Amino acid sequence: MKKVLSLLVLLVLTNSCDDGNLTQEDISFEDVNTQSCSANNIIYKIKEKEALLLEIPKTTFTSEPTPVGEPIELNINTSSNRVVYRFYNGTVAANNICETIAPATPVITDQWTATSGTIQIVTTAVKTTNETTNATRISGYNHNIVLKNVTFAKANGTQVYETFPFGDYTTSATNLAFNFDQTLEKCSASNEVYNFNTSEAFILNIDPNLILNEATALNTPRTGLIGSSTNALTYRLLTGGIVTADYFCNATTPTTPAISQQWTGVAGVSGVSGIIEVTTTTNGPNSFKHTIVLKKVSLQKGNSDFSLGDSYSLGELFTTTN
Repeated sequence: MKKVLSLLVLLVLTNSCDDGNLTQEDISFEDVNTQSCSANNIIYKIKEKEALLLEIPKTTFTSEPTPVGEPIELNINTSSNRVVYRFYNGTVAANNICETIAPATPVITDQWTATSGTIQIVTTAVKTTNETTNATRISGYNHNIVLKNVTFAKANGTQVYETFPFGDYTTSATNLAFNFDQTLEKCSASNEVYNFNTSEAFILNIDPNLILNEATALNTPRTGLIGSSTNALTYRLLTGGIVTADYFCNATTPTTPAISQQWTGVAGVSGVSGIIEVTTTTNGPNSFKHTIVLKKVSLQKGNSDFSLGDSYSLGELFTTTN
């Protein structure tokens, strides 16, 4: 009996010893919305008396989806790419995180600081779809953040997570207005057909056989496919000046206004996508009107793409014969 009691006492004493490693605690912020501070590089999540903070460069969150299996990776340390988990003695709010001089209350009662590990970020485009035309637009970019093999230093030890999901952080995308009229122009010395407004340009290096000065038969448009040279389609968003007709038909692209974004047409597949249709009608003596419609055409930039929809009217080009 004495031996049994001695063993029980030994077990109790052994289990009560602290070797410096704390019992694993569950932290879950996945269902909490991510917010950001405007004046610094902190993004954070708060719930009641807790806050989870990441301090990483805002430039990390690019407007470019990451390739499959190739997340952005940042090494965690205590001076940059920081991760901090805080406890407060009262309900925490945004000004407790972002203000240079934080409110006196609530008070931070405990803090875990990540000393090592990796921040992994997978970026995908967030798209909206027009249910009528099937056109899509990129409205933002979602950044899914996961901490891998992260070690938190705590007041009385460390805590390690092999995988620690931080959650999603969404950034907005630049609005591409596509605010074009239906009047197309053509360069006299090339096959460049273009349309523009003050900050946007659409350029199609059209196959000249698509804009012959001959009326097409009823419901029988001339057709072509988007290509990389002939029938190459380019959309540009421009900044730093107003776009005028002088921007086009130059041997080299002007530097002003500057190209903010450039999207190119995805190569067409016969009978499937990337189709150009041109309907030609007479417009008086020796005059013709060419209506150019893009069918199931997509534009891409890097790993991003969006669709112009089932049918997009590029505009009308007027030509004359001598």
